[in-house]
Amino acid sequence: MKGANVRGKGVRLGLLFGVCALALTLSGSVGARTNHAAANTTLVFAGAADPTYLDPALVSDGESFRVTEQIFEGLVGIKPGTTSIRPALATSWKVAPDGKTYVFSLRHNVKFHDGTKFNAKAVCANFNRWYNFSGPFQDASATYYYQAIFGGFHHNESNTLSPPLYKSCAANGTYKVTIRTNRRNGPFLPALSLSAFAIQSPAAMAKYGANQGELRSGTFYPTGSYAFSHPTGTGPFKFGSWTVGQRIVLDRFSGYWGKKAKLSRVIIRPIANNEARLQALRTGEINGYDLVAPQDIGSINGDSKLKTLNRPPFNVAYVTINQAHSPFDKLAVRQAVAYGLDRASVVRSFYFGRAVVAQEFLPPQIFGWTNKVPKYPYNPNKSKQLLQSAGLSLPVKVDFWYPTGVSRPYMPNPALNFQAFSDSLEKSGFKVTPHTAPWRPDYVKHVNDGTAGDLNLIGWTGDYGDPDNFVGVFFGNYSPQFGFHNDAIFNILKRAQEEVNYKKRVKLYQQANIMIMKFLPAVPYAHSRPALAFQKTVKGYVPNPTGTDYFFPVYFGGQ
Repeated sequence: MKGANVRGKGVRLGLLFGVCALALTLSGSVGARTNHAAANTTLVFAGAADPTYLDPALVSDGESFRVTEQIFEGLVGIKPGTTSIRPALATSWKVAPDGKTYVFSLRHNVKFHDGTKFNAKAVCANFNRWYNFSGPFQDASATYYYQAIFGGFHHNESNTLSPPLYKSCAANGTYKVTIRTNRRNGPFLPALSLSAFAIQSPAAMAKYGANQGELRSGTFYPTGSYAFSHPTGTGPFKFGSWTVGQRIVLDRFSGYWGKKAKLSRVIIRPIANNEARLQALRTGEINGYDLVAPQDIGSINGDSKLKTLNRPPFNVAYVTINQAHSPFDKLAVRQAVAYGLDRASVVRSFYFGRAVVAQEFLPPQIFGWTNKVPKYPYNPNKSKQLLQSAGLSLPVKVDFWYPTGVSRPYMPNPALNFQAFSDSLEKSGFKVTPHTAPWRPDYVKHVNDGTAGDLNLIGWTGDYGDPDNFVGVFFGNYSPQFGFHNDAIFNILKRAQEEVNYKKRVKLYQQANIMIMKFLPAVPYAHSRPALAFQKTVKGYVPNPTGTDYFFPVYFGGQ
C-alpha cells in the first residue's frame, strides 16, 4: 500500500519509544533551523508520519520506504523519474528461455554498513529468509509485499495462501546467483526493485533478532531490535537514530560502493499536518517536504525563496468494500455504494485541478487501461433502488473508516474526503457510522487485516510500471481487506501475470479491468498528480512516479 493500501502495515508507540530510546542521542544542532552553519550538508525533509518499521521486508507503506530506500538496495533499482529498471547490486542478468530461471551477475567490492561483505550467499540468505518465514511472519500485516508478489511460503500455514512463486536460490561462486521460480512471471524482475526485496545484512539480522516477532490481537509486531535500531544495508546512507514522533537521522556511508551522497546527513521529520509542513518550510525548519496540499501550490510558487516539483501521476485512491461483512457480499449493495459516492465532487472540491476521477484501478498511463469499464456516476435514487432490490430496508447501516494523522499523495486530506462521501452516502440510502484510527500504528494494519469496517478510505502509489502492481496486488489472490473469492478474476490475473507476450498481456488486463469493475470489490475515485515543495537552494531532487525518491543526488546550491 505503499501508499497504503491494504499494500500495508504497523507497530505500537509504546514499544517503539522503548526501543528507540536506545538510539543515538542527537546533538542540539540536528533539529536546528536550516540556516545553521551545517545546513549546506544536512537536509531536513518532512514526511507525513513515522515509518512503521525499518526492516523493508516487513512494511509496505510509503513513509517506511522513504527511509529504507536510502539505507538498502536490491538487485535492481529504478531510474530516477521513471519506472524503468536499472542495475543496482546486480550489474546484469539473463532470463532463460523457460522464463523461470534468472542468473544475476553481482557487483564486486560491496560492503554492508556493518562491514560484512555483500555476495551471492547474502543474496540467497535474503531470498530464503522470505521464503521460510513462518508463524506470525506469514500474517498479511507482516509480509504483505512478499505475499502479493511471491505468493506463499515454503510451508504455508493457512489455506488462504497461494502456492509460492519462488523455488530456489543458488550461489554460483562469489558473485553470481541463480534464482528459479515455479512458474513464469511477467512482472518478477521489475518487482525486485521494491524496497521490500532489498538485500539486508545476514549478520546484522541474526545479531539483532530480525526474525523475531509475534501477533498481538491479530497484528504483527517485531520483537527484536533490528527493525527499530539496527537496519543494515548497502545503500548510500546508513542508519543513525530514530526518535519516534521527532526524527530519523541518516548519515552518509563513507564506504559506499558507488558515487557518494552529496549530503553528509539527512533528517526526516514526521509532520502530519499540511499547514504545519508548509509553515516549517517557510520558517526554515525544514528544507523540503512531500505531499503538498493542492491548494498551497500557488502560494509556494509565488514565494521567491521556494519552489514545487511535480511527481508524475501514478496512483489511485479508492474506497474498500469488505465482502466478508453482510450485506456487502451482495453485488447490488456494492453497486449502491458506487452510485452513492459523489466522486466527482470530491475530486473537484479537494484536489484543486490536480486529479481526475478514477473509473478503474489502473492509472491511464499503464498498459491494460480501458475506457470500456462500467461507469458509476453519482445517483442517489439509483442507489436506494438497488438497496431495496437487495431486500434491505432503508437506511442501510455502514461502518466507514478513515485515517487520521496522515496525508497521502492520492488523499491529501482524508477527513474532508470522508465527510463528503459520508454526506453523499447518507443521501443514497445509507446510515454511516464514522470510525477513525491513526495511520500509524493502527489504520493500515486494520485495512490489510480486513478489520477496518465495511468501507474504508485507502489508496495506492505504484511501485513499478506494470498493471500487476495495481490490480494483481489488489485482486490477484484472496485478501482479508476485500474478503472475497472470485476464481474468474483470480485466474485471468494469474494468466496475465504469467504471460510474457506484451500484446496478449494488454488484452488480458483490459478484460480483467472490465470484470473487476463489474464485480466491484472496491470503488476507485481519484488519480492525482502530487507535488513536493523545497527551498530553491535544494538541487538535484528527482521525484519518482513511485513516490519513493533518492536523496543521494541532492545538494545545496545558489538560487
